[in-house]
Amino acid sequence: MTEPVVELPSEARRIDAHHHVWDLEVRDQEWTRDLPAIRRSFSFDDLRPHLDDHEIAGTVVVQTVAVAEETPELLALAAATPEILGVVGWVDLTAPDVADRLARLREGPGGELLVGIRHLVQSEPDPEWLLRDDVLRGLTAVADAGLVYDLLVRQPQLPAAVCAVEQVPGGRWVLDHVGKPVIDPAAFDEWAGHVAALARHDTVACKLSGLVTELAPDQPIDAVLPWAAYVIDVFGAERTMIGSDWPVCLLRSSYGEVINLADTVLAGLDDTGRAVVRGGTAARVYGLVS
Repeated sequence: MTEPVVELPSEARRIDAHHHVWDLEVRDQEWTRDLPAIRRSFSFDDLRPHLDDHEIAGTVVVQTVAVAEETPELLALAAATPEILGVVGWVDLTAPDVADRLARLREGPGGELLVGIRHLVQSEPDPEWLLRDDVLRGLTAVADAGLVYDLLVRQPQLPAAVCAVEQVPGGRWVLDHVGKPVIDPAAFDEWAGHVAALARHDTVACKLSGLVTELAPDQPIDAVLPWAAYVIDVFGAERTMIGSDWPVCLLRSSYGEVINLADTVLAGLDDTGRAVVRGGTAARVYGLVS
């Protein structure tokens, strides 16, 4: 499953478009309580050796909890860390003053590195949460601010994601973790239909990330390959990007295994296509600058 690291020109730098950091001494991550493999703090210094091993030049760090204080902390970290090229943060989309909250984030330290917003829709019990009037108003504010919205949804929530994209035509979107599919051939067609509906909108891109943690304990890692290949088929290289989902990926695999798995999927593309997925798409969609 491994392949040699390909040296890319500077304009085709490799980017990890999705990872996290957290410090349990600053803030508990309650969702990790029953996950001993990741029940500790993870800093960017812990990630850096993995980036060096795979010649990854830059990253996008993504929020983990729906807490307002986290995003300014991530922006300050990004401002002090040259490798972090962008931050996908959190605001309360349902707040009446969401536009003002976005503006304040941009005015603070590292605010110019805010490239997107995300909410943990996967944890919302309402499968149509994205279609609430207050949420749609918030999504419109994100679009008006020129920011990307990361869609973190599970497979049953994909129909609402499609409708949200249609109802906020000015938005720019990234589907996280390819919609968190059920890795079961019997569920593939349903997932694929919803993902294809998203891909028909040229404002939607997709992260080839997070698939390994959707596997059942008895499934091999390469069981995700059909789902990954389908994403590239429907979005194309120009709207597909790679993210490690580190350290969450450690629940099932190492950082290197995730990157090698992605490279396996990209083997059928030409050099230009591989370079686009490995970094070009993230740089363009998020407007990343070094």
